[in-house]
Amino acid sequence: MLKEFKEFISRGSVLDLAVGVIIGGAFTSIITTLTTNVITPLINLVISFIIPNSKNMEDATKGMFFKVNGIKFDYGSVISAIITFLITAFVLFMIIKTVNKANQIVPKKEEVVADEEEPETSEAILNDIRDLLKAQQENTKNTPDN
Repeated sequence: MLKEFKEFISRGSVLDLAVGVIIGGAFTSIITTLTTNVITPLINLVISFIIPNSKNMEDATKGMFFKVNGIKFDYGSVISAIITFLITAFVLFMIIKTVNKANQIVPKKEEVVADEEEPETSEAILNDIRDLLKAQQENTKNTPDN
C-alpha cells in the first residue's frame, strides 16, 4: 500500500496539481492585496462622488434591504459582494492577459523533441525478411555457379 501511494504521489499530474494549488494560494494573496489596497479605494472614491454621504460600497448598499415578518433580507450585501467579485475577476483577467502577451513576445527556447520511431510490428519485420529473401534468391539466380 505504501508503494502504491508513493507511485500515486510521484506522478507528474499530482505534483503539477500541488504546485498549482500553492501558486494559486500565493496569487490569491496578491490579487486580494491589490484589490483591497488599490482597486477598492478607487471605487470608494468614485462612489463618494456619485452617492452623497457614502464613503464606500458597504455604505452605499447599507440601506438596501427589506423585512418580511421581522426577518431582514439584505440584498445590498449581495450586490456589494457581486461587484467585489467582478472587480477581482477583472483584475485577475488583466494580469493573466498581460502575462500571456508577455509570453508571446518573449521567444521561447525551442524544445528539442527527438523523433521517436515507432517500434516495428511483427508483420513489418516478416515483410522485411521476405523482401531480403527474394533479393537474395534473385542474386543467386543471376550469379554464375563455381
